[in-house]
Amino acid sequence: MSHQEMRVEKKIKKRFIAGASCPKCQAQDALRWWIENNIEMVECVECQHVDQRKPKSVDSSEHAAQEMIGIFKPE
Repeated sequence: MSHQEMRVEKKIKKRFIAGASCPKCQAQDALRWWIENNIEMVECVECQHVDQRKPKSVDSSEHAAQEMIGIFKPE
């Protein structure tokens, strides 16, 4: 991978959320949003509070509701 390709991969476009308030410090118009590794990220630029949100497809997958019932240990 070239140096230029590495620079392009690291640059993620972050957008401010107009009118939104930080859930931690209540600062208005201080939240910025971006997607990193298919996860939505929201960060407050005032207090650095960060929230993450998984894509809905991960939360609604049929495997998410399944529970482990045991571990197979071959002898």
